[in-house]
Amino acid sequence: MATIALMAHPPRIPVWLRADQEVVYFLTFCVARREWVLANDAAFVAFRSAIHRLTNWNVVAAVLMPDHVHLLIAPVDRDAAIGNAAGAIKRWMRQDLNADWEWQPGSFDRLLRSDESAEEKWQYIRQNPVRGGLVEKWEDWPYRIGFGL
Repeated sequence: MATIALMAHPPRIPVWLRADQEVVYFLTFCVARREWVLANDAAFVAFRSAIHRLTNWNVVAAVLMPDHVHLLIAPVDRDAAIGNAAGAIKRWMRQDLNADWEWQPGSFDRLLRSDESAEEKWQYIRQNPVRGGLVEKWEDWPYRIGFGL
C-alpha cells in the first residue's frame, strides 16, 4: 500500500522591514472551483461585515470579484499571522451568507516591501474588474472598498 506524505507549510519568514516601515500585505483568496458567487450585494455586505469584525487588521483597499477577493491589508501588530485574517474573513462570510459553496484552501499573500510595490498592487486590484471585462472603468465596479468610496 502506498503512503502519501503530507507536506507541512514552511515556517513563516519573519517580517524584516525597517522598524518605521509599515507592514502591508497583498492578500488573495478564491472560491473553490472558481464559482461566481461573490459579485452580488449580499456577498458584499457579508464581506464588509467580516472586515469590520477584524480587530487586529486594517483593510487599506479591497475588491470583491465574482470568484475571488483581493485586499491590501495591514496588521496592527506587525508580527500578526496573515493566514488568521484570511481565515476569519472566509469563515465569517460563509456564516453570514449561509453559503452552500466553499473557499479554496489557504490564500496567497505577499508582503509589500516598498511604496512602489503597494502602489503597483493598489493599481492591480482596482483595475481587476476592468481586466475581467466586468466594467469599462474601475470606478463603476460596486464591490470595492478604499478607493474613495
